Amino acid sequence: MKKRELGNSGLEVAPLALGAMSSDGPRMNRRPSKYWTRSWRRVQPDRYGGYLLPVGSGNKGGESETVLGKWLRRSGNRGKVLIATKVGMEMGPDRKGLSKSYILRAAEDSLKRLQTNCIDLYQSHTDDPETPLEETLEAYAQLIRQGKVRAIGASNYTADRLTQALEVGTRPGYPPYQCLQPLYNLYDRADYETELEPLCLEKGVGVIPYFSLASGFLTGKYRSEKDLANRPRGEMVKKYLNERGFRILDALDQVASQYHSAPAIVSLAWLIARPSITAPIASATSLDQLTDLIEATKLALDPSSIELLNQASA
Repeated sequence: MKKRELGNSGLEVAPLALGAMSSDGPRMNRRPSKYWTRSWRRVQPDRYGGYLLPVGSGNKGGESETVLGKWLRRSGNRGKVLIATKVGMEMGPDRKGLSKSYILRAAEDSLKRLQTNCIDLYQSHTDDPETPLEETLEAYAQLIRQGKVRAIGASNYTADRLTQALEVGTRPGYPPYQCLQPLYNLYDRADYETELEPLCLEKGVGVIPYFSLASGFLTGKYRSEKDLANRPRGEMVKKYLNERGFRILDALDQVASQYHSAPAIVSLAWLIARPSITAPIASATSLDQLTDLIEATKLALDPSSIELLNQASA
Protein backbone atom coordinates (compact mmCIF):
# COMPACT_ATOMS: atom_id res chain seq x y z
CA MET A 1 0.00 0.00 0.00
CA LYS A 2 1.71 3.17 -1.20
CA LYS A 3 1.66 6.00 1.32
CA ARG A 4 0.81 9.61 0.60
CA GLU A 5 2.05 12.75 2.29
CA LEU A 6 -0.59 14.70 4.16
CA GLY A 7 -0.22 18.21 2.78
CA ASN A 8 3.23 19.50 3.68
CA SER A 9 3.10 18.06 7.20
CA GLY A 10 5.69 15.35 6.70
CA LEU A 11 3.11 12.80 7.87
CA GLU A 12 2.67 9.83 5.54
CA VAL A 13 -0.68 8.07 5.44
CA ALA A 14 -2.38 5.26 3.60
CA PRO A 15 -4.82 6.23 0.82
CA LEU A 16 -7.75 5.21 3.02
CA ALA A 17 -8.53 6.46 6.52
CA LEU A 18 -10.47 4.45 9.09
CA GLY A 19 -13.07 6.64 10.75
CA ALA A 20 -13.74 5.68 14.36
CA MET A 21 -17.12 7.36 14.72
CA SER A 22 -18.80 3.93 14.65
CA SER A 23 -16.34 2.32 17.03
CA ASP A 24 -18.23 2.80 20.28
CA GLY A 25 -19.63 -0.36 21.84
CA PRO A 26 -23.38 0.19 21.22
CA ARG A 27 -22.96 0.82 17.50
CA MET A 28 -20.64 -2.09 16.96
CA ASN A 29 -22.62 -4.49 19.13
CA ARG A 30 -19.37 -6.14 20.19
CA ARG A 31 -16.45 -5.55 22.51
CA PRO A 32 -14.59 -2.60 20.96
CA SER A 33 -11.17 -3.76 22.09
CA LYS A 34 -11.74 -7.11 20.40
CA TYR A 35 -12.70 -5.33 17.17
CA TRP A 36 -9.58 -3.17 17.15
CA THR A 37 -7.33 -6.11 17.99
CA ARG A 38 -8.75 -8.23 15.18
CA SER A 39 -8.72 -5.29 12.77
CA TRP A 40 -5.04 -4.68 13.41
CA ARG A 41 -4.16 -8.09 12.04
CA ARG A 42 -5.75 -7.27 8.71
CA VAL A 43 -5.12 -3.55 8.26
CA GLN A 44 -1.91 -1.86 7.24
CA PRO A 45 -0.62 0.14 10.22
CA ASP A 46 -1.22 3.51 8.67
CA ARG A 47 -4.76 4.61 9.29
CA TYR A 48 -6.68 7.12 11.29
CA GLY A 49 -8.93 6.81 14.28
CA GLY A 50 -10.23 8.66 17.25
CA TYR A 51 -12.77 11.06 15.80
CA LEU A 52 -15.06 12.51 18.45
CA LEU A 53 -18.61 11.27 18.67
CA PRO A 54 -21.39 13.85 18.60
CA VAL A 55 -23.35 14.59 21.73
CA GLY A 56 -26.72 12.89 21.84
CA SER A 57 -28.22 9.40 21.98
CA GLY A 58 -26.55 8.82 25.32
CA ASN A 59 -23.09 9.90 24.20
CA LYS A 60 -21.24 12.46 26.30
CA GLY A 61 -18.59 13.07 23.66
CA GLY A 62 -15.19 11.46 23.24
CA GLU A 63 -16.38 7.84 23.37
CA SER A 64 -14.43 6.87 20.25
CA GLU A 65 -11.29 8.34 21.75
CA THR A 66 -11.81 6.31 24.90
CA VAL A 67 -12.28 3.09 22.93
CA LEU A 68 -9.22 3.75 20.83
CA GLY A 69 -7.17 4.74 23.86
CA LYS A 70 -7.88 1.43 25.55
CA TRP A 71 -6.91 -0.44 22.41
CA LEU A 72 -3.69 1.54 22.06
CA ARG A 73 -2.69 0.75 25.64
CA ARG A 74 -3.45 -2.96 25.34
CA SER A 75 -1.97 -3.48 21.86
CA GLY A 76 1.21 -1.46 22.29
CA ASN A 77 0.90 -0.30 18.67
CA ARG A 78 0.81 3.46 19.25
CA GLY A 79 4.01 4.03 17.30
CA LYS A 80 2.52 2.49 14.17
CA VAL A 81 -0.73 4.43 14.14
CA LEU A 82 -1.52 7.99 13.06
CA ILE A 83 -4.29 9.43 15.21
CA ALA A 84 -6.52 12.29 14.09
CA THR A 85 -9.14 13.94 16.26
CA LYS A 86 -11.01 17.24 16.41
CA VAL A 87 -11.91 20.18 18.58
CA GLY A 88 -14.56 22.88 18.27
CA MET A 89 -17.93 21.21 17.81
CA GLU A 90 -20.23 21.60 20.81
CA MET A 91 -19.63 18.84 23.36
CA GLY A 92 -21.64 20.37 26.20
CA PRO A 93 -21.88 23.61 28.21
CA ASP A 94 -18.69 25.66 27.81
CA ARG A 95 -17.23 22.94 25.60
CA LYS A 96 -17.20 24.37 22.10
CA GLY A 97 -15.45 26.84 19.83
CA LEU A 98 -11.85 27.53 18.90
CA SER A 99 -10.69 29.91 21.61
CA LYS A 100 -7.15 29.35 22.83
CA SER A 101 -8.24 28.40 26.34
CA TYR A 102 -10.75 25.84 25.13
CA ILE A 103 -8.41 24.26 22.56
CA LEU A 104 -5.70 23.77 25.19
CA ARG A 105 -8.20 22.25 27.63
CA ALA A 106 -9.82 20.03 25.01
CA ALA A 107 -6.45 18.77 23.82
CA GLU A 108 -5.54 17.63 27.32
CA ASP A 109 -8.88 15.82 27.60
CA SER A 110 -8.32 14.07 24.27
CA LEU A 111 -4.80 13.04 25.22
CA LYS A 112 -6.11 11.48 28.43
CA ARG A 113 -8.88 9.59 26.65
CA LEU A 114 -6.48 8.40 23.95
CA GLN A 115 -3.88 7.46 26.58
CA THR A 116 -1.11 9.02 24.52
CA ASN A 117 1.17 12.03 24.79
CA CYS A 118 0.73 13.28 21.23
CA ILE A 119 -2.05 13.75 18.67
CA ASP A 120 -0.74 13.32 15.13
CA LEU A 121 -3.40 15.46 13.45
CA TYR A 122 -5.53 17.90 15.45
CA GLN A 123 -8.36 19.50 13.51
CA SER A 124 -10.71 22.44 13.91
CA HIS A 125 -14.02 20.63 13.66
CA THR A 126 -15.90 23.64 12.35
CA ASP A 127 -15.17 27.31 11.83
CA ASP A 128 -15.58 29.65 14.80
CA PRO A 129 -16.18 33.17 13.41
CA GLU A 130 -16.30 34.62 16.93
CA THR A 131 -12.66 33.73 17.61
CA PRO A 132 -9.84 35.43 15.68
CA LEU A 133 -7.93 33.04 13.46
CA GLU A 134 -4.73 34.27 15.09
CA GLU A 135 -5.93 33.13 18.52
CA THR A 136 -6.86 29.69 17.24
CA LEU A 137 -3.53 29.15 15.46
CA GLU A 138 -1.66 30.52 18.47
CA ALA A 139 -3.18 27.73 20.57
CA TYR A 140 -2.10 25.14 18.03
CA ALA A 141 1.38 26.66 17.92
CA GLN A 142 1.69 26.17 21.66
CA LEU A 143 0.57 22.55 21.45
CA ILE A 144 3.05 21.88 18.64
CA ARG A 145 5.89 23.47 20.61
CA GLN A 146 4.98 21.30 23.59
CA GLY A 147 5.10 18.18 21.42
CA LYS A 148 1.43 17.41 22.04
CA VAL A 149 0.35 17.89 18.40
CA ARG A 150 2.28 17.12 15.20
CA ALA A 151 0.12 18.78 12.54
CA ILE A 152 -3.18 20.66 12.30
CA GLY A 153 -6.11 20.64 9.91
CA ALA A 154 -9.46 22.30 9.28
CA SER A 155 -12.87 20.74 8.77
CA ASN A 156 -16.04 22.26 7.31
CA TYR A 157 -14.34 25.53 6.35
CA THR A 158 -15.49 27.62 3.40
CA ALA A 159 -12.92 28.50 0.75
CA ASP A 160 -12.85 32.12 1.93
CA ARG A 161 -12.21 31.24 5.57
CA LEU A 162 -9.66 28.59 4.68
CA THR A 163 -7.84 31.13 2.50
CA GLN A 164 -7.76 33.56 5.41
CA ALA A 165 -6.51 30.88 7.81
CA LEU A 166 -3.79 29.80 5.38
CA GLU A 167 -2.64 33.40 5.07
CA VAL A 168 -2.34 33.71 8.85
CA GLY A 169 -0.44 30.43 8.84
CA THR A 170 2.28 31.99 6.68
CA ARG A 171 3.14 34.53 9.37
CA PRO A 172 5.97 33.91 11.84
CA GLY A 173 4.84 31.99 14.90
CA TYR A 174 1.65 30.58 13.40
CA PRO A 175 1.41 27.01 12.07
CA PRO A 176 -0.49 26.42 8.80
CA TYR A 177 -3.39 24.08 8.33
CA GLN A 178 -2.00 21.05 6.49
CA CYS A 179 -5.26 19.40 5.51
CA LEU A 180 -8.96 19.94 5.00
CA GLN A 181 -11.74 17.54 5.97
CA PRO A 182 -14.79 18.41 3.84
CA LEU A 183 -18.01 16.64 2.93
CA TYR A 184 -17.21 15.02 -0.41
CA ASN A 185 -18.27 11.91 -2.27
CA LEU A 186 -19.55 10.80 -5.65
CA TYR A 187 -22.92 12.46 -4.96
CA ASP A 188 -21.92 15.51 -2.90
CA ARG A 189 -19.50 17.12 -5.35
CA ALA A 190 -20.39 20.73 -6.14
CA ASP A 191 -19.50 22.50 -2.88
CA TYR A 192 -16.04 20.98 -2.71
CA GLU A 193 -15.11 20.98 -6.39
CA THR A 194 -16.20 24.56 -7.12
CA GLU A 195 -13.88 26.47 -4.80
CA LEU A 196 -12.24 24.25 -2.19
CA GLU A 197 -10.58 21.78 -4.53
CA PRO A 198 -8.73 24.41 -6.62
CA LEU A 199 -7.59 26.10 -3.41
CA CYS A 200 -6.28 22.88 -1.87
CA LEU A 201 -4.41 21.97 -5.06
CA GLU A 202 -2.88 25.44 -5.30
CA LYS A 203 -1.79 25.58 -1.66
CA GLY A 204 -0.75 21.95 -1.30
CA VAL A 205 -3.37 21.21 1.34
CA GLY A 206 -4.15 17.54 1.93
CA VAL A 207 -7.79 16.45 1.81
CA ILE A 208 -9.42 13.69 3.88
CA PRO A 209 -13.16 13.84 3.04
CA TYR A 210 -15.85 12.54 5.39
CA PHE A 211 -19.11 10.80 4.42
CA SER A 212 -17.14 9.26 1.56
CA LEU A 213 -19.96 6.78 1.00
CA ALA A 214 -22.76 9.34 1.45
CA SER A 215 -23.94 7.86 4.76
CA GLY A 216 -24.02 4.42 3.17
CA PHE A 217 -26.03 5.32 0.06
CA LEU A 218 -23.09 4.62 -2.25
CA THR A 219 -22.79 1.07 -0.96
CA GLY A 220 -25.90 0.32 -3.00
CA LYS A 221 -27.87 -1.15 -0.13
CA TYR A 222 -30.42 1.69 -0.09
CA ARG A 223 -32.46 1.77 -3.30
CA SER A 224 -35.93 2.63 -2.01
CA GLU A 225 -37.52 4.22 1.06
CA LYS A 226 -38.43 0.71 2.18
CA ASP A 227 -34.71 -0.04 2.53
CA LEU A 228 -34.42 2.86 5.00
CA ALA A 229 -36.87 1.44 7.53
CA ASN A 230 -35.35 1.12 11.01
CA ARG A 231 -31.95 2.23 9.73
CA PRO A 232 -29.96 4.64 11.98
CA ARG A 233 -29.02 6.82 9.01
CA GLY A 234 -32.33 6.51 7.20
CA GLU A 235 -33.16 10.21 7.30
CA MET A 236 -29.67 11.13 6.12
CA VAL A 237 -29.86 8.78 3.14
CA LYS A 238 -33.40 9.76 2.08
CA LYS A 239 -32.20 12.89 0.26
CA TYR A 240 -30.16 10.73 -2.14
CA LEU A 241 -33.16 8.72 -3.35
CA ASN A 242 -33.80 10.70 -6.53
CA GLU A 243 -33.15 10.48 -10.26
CA ARG A 244 -29.53 11.59 -9.97
CA GLY A 245 -28.87 9.24 -7.07
CA PHE A 246 -30.24 6.26 -8.97
CA ARG A 247 -28.21 7.25 -12.03
CA ILE A 248 -25.07 7.17 -9.88
CA LEU A 249 -25.98 3.74 -8.49
CA ASP A 250 -26.51 2.41 -12.02
CA ALA A 251 -23.05 3.62 -13.01
CA LEU A 252 -21.52 2.12 -9.88
CA ASP A 253 -23.20 -1.20 -10.66
CA GLN A 254 -21.74 -1.14 -14.18
CA VAL A 255 -18.21 -0.41 -13.02
CA ALA A 256 -18.43 -2.84 -10.11
CA SER A 257 -19.53 -5.59 -12.48
CA GLN A 258 -16.64 -4.81 -14.81
CA TYR A 259 -14.12 -5.17 -12.00
CA HIS A 260 -15.93 -7.96 -10.14
CA SER A 261 -16.12 -5.60 -7.22
CA ALA A 262 -18.80 -3.77 -5.20
CA PRO A 263 -20.29 -0.24 -5.36
CA ALA A 264 -18.71 0.84 -2.06
CA ILE A 265 -15.24 -0.20 -3.21
CA VAL A 266 -15.68 1.56 -6.56
CA SER A 267 -16.94 4.72 -4.84
CA LEU A 268 -13.85 4.88 -2.64
CA ALA A 269 -11.55 4.04 -5.55
CA TRP A 270 -13.02 7.00 -7.46
CA LEU A 271 -12.17 9.29 -4.55
CA ILE A 272 -8.67 7.85 -4.14
CA ALA A 273 -8.02 8.52 -7.84
CA ARG A 274 -9.00 12.19 -7.52
CA PRO A 275 -5.76 14.26 -7.69
CA SER A 276 -6.71 16.47 -4.74
CA ILE A 277 -7.67 13.67 -2.37
CA THR A 278 -5.17 12.28 0.13
CA ALA A 279 -7.32 9.68 1.89
CA PRO A 280 -11.11 9.35 2.07
CA ILE A 281 -12.49 8.46 5.49
CA ALA A 282 -14.68 5.38 5.75
CA SER A 283 -16.12 3.64 8.79
CA ALA A 284 -16.73 -0.04 9.41
CA THR A 285 -18.67 -1.85 12.10
CA SER A 286 -17.27 -5.31 11.41
CA LEU A 287 -14.03 -6.90 10.30
CA ASP A 288 -15.67 -8.11 7.10
CA GLN A 289 -16.72 -4.57 6.19
CA LEU A 290 -13.24 -3.30 6.91
CA THR A 291 -11.64 -5.99 4.77
CA ASP A 292 -13.94 -5.07 1.88
CA LEU A 293 -13.19 -1.35 2.15
CA ILE A 294 -9.43 -1.96 2.04
CA GLU A 295 -9.91 -3.43 -1.44
CA ALA A 296 -10.53 0.13 -2.67
CA THR A 297 -6.83 0.89 -2.17
CA LYS A 298 -5.98 -1.86 -4.65
CA LEU A 299 -8.51 -0.93 -7.33
CA ALA A 300 -7.14 1.33 -10.09
CA LEU A 301 -10.06 2.51 -12.20
CA ASP A 302 -9.39 3.03 -15.90
CA PRO A 303 -10.14 6.45 -17.48
CA SER A 304 -13.36 5.26 -19.12
CA SER A 305 -14.75 4.03 -15.79
CA ILE A 306 -13.86 7.30 -14.09
CA GLU A 307 -15.51 9.26 -16.89
CA LEU A 308 -18.66 7.13 -16.65
CA LEU A 309 -18.89 7.90 -12.93
CA ASN A 310 -18.11 11.57 -13.53
CA GLN A 311 -20.88 11.90 -16.07
CA ALA A 312 -23.43 9.98 -14.01
CA SER A 313 -22.80 12.16 -10.99
CA ALA A 314 -22.37 15.47 -12.84
